[in-house]
Amino acid sequence: MKDKIYKIISLYSFFPFQENLILELKDELLNIENKNDLSGLLIFASEGINGTICAEKNVIDIVMNLLNKYTDNRNFNIKVNFSKNKVFKKLKIKIKKEIVTMGVDEIYPLQDNGTYVDSANWNKLVKNQNTIVIDTRNHYEVSIGTFQNAINPNTRNFSEFPRWIEDHLESHLKNKESKNIAMFCTGGIRCEKATSLLKKKGYKNIYHLKGGILQYLDDTPTEENLFEGECYVFDKRVALDHELEKGSYSICHACGMPISIQDQKRKEYRKGIQCHFCINQFSDNDRKRFEERQKQLDRLKRVKSNNL
Repeated sequence: MKDKIYKIISLYSFFPFQENLILELKDELLNIENKNDLSGLLIFASEGINGTICAEKNVIDIVMNLLNKYTDNRNFNIKVNFSKNKVFKKLKIKIKKEIVTMGVDEIYPLQDNGTYVDSANWNKLVKNQNTIVIDTRNHYEVSIGTFQNAINPNTRNFSEFPRWIEDHLESHLKNKESKNIAMFCTGGIRCEKATSLLKKKGYKNIYHLKGGILQYLDDTPTEENLFEGECYVFDKRVALDHELEKGSYSICHACGMPISIQDQKRKEYRKGIQCHFCINQFSDNDRKRFEERQKQLDRLKRVKSNNL
């Protein structure tokens, strides 16, 4: 029997998306899922679409044709990857106020954003002594990989980023008229929205990495690669290495933090129950529940392996 190869499409686009079309598209996609092996996470809002889908190529083609139909063939800033395994359990579609939650009114990336910088020109920009580089991702993403000399805002989620800009950006800018501000994220959506925020606040010379880290890793030869570590992704793979293959990290099922192979060797680590990040976060009763859950998962795995 031939192994399935799953195609993984990460995409986003800022555009005015009408509510009635959002609801129609959601229904159509769920109908496709009912008949096919389609999984992923899609977020719809009045400002556009954001998400990742996973399926065999023919199903991906059906979905992309449908998205193009409902969005007048928008540019989806697509990143493509492949896997032998499904990277999501099922398809989730969420309708929200924003496709990436910043929580600031009157931010319109479609109308006003920074200057795109492609992978080929990114190294030159970030090596420029007049450039400050800001990682717009969450602290746990930054902890497993980032660009050399990038500033880590140490945010728990993207909605904390505007406060960091308000409180800390000026300390990194002696003269904001002459400094370049270069920002990046996983696939490009957060740094694009961040450039709109900075432009609204009057900052100049704002740049963002087109296609994000994923596109950069795909485009950049190993000897020229300035990204250090692995790139966190929001699916079962947890992180990707420089070849865009599944990396060395897994997830602590107690607290959700990414943990390395070395982390799993620490004395605090108990699979499915705790890691060194959350050793003091949960009660004994919580840990008993986590332990029982892990036993059930282990039993299911043994049953599946015995049936193969």
